[in-house]
Amino acid sequence: MEESVIYQDILQKGEQKEAFRFSKKLLNRRFGSIDPSIINRIQVLSTEELETLGEEVLGFSDVSAVLDWLDRSPGL
Repeated sequence: MEESVIYQDILQKGEQKEAFRFSKKLLNRRFGSIDPSIINRIQVLSTEELETLGEEVLGFSDVSAVLDWLDRSPGL
């Protein structure tokens, strides 16, 4: 069962949701309430992109840095 495509898809979606929730928490903790338009852009990121964003948040000085990162990120 663990090798089935459906199982792997469910697993990946669960990982992406957890990575999104964690990234959102980091952003809210660092900058306060985040504009919903930014949240919408972040919500569609892959798990790997969300993990990278989580690491990058530590170096961001303000929310505009988040937008810059989103604009520069390949595949967005």
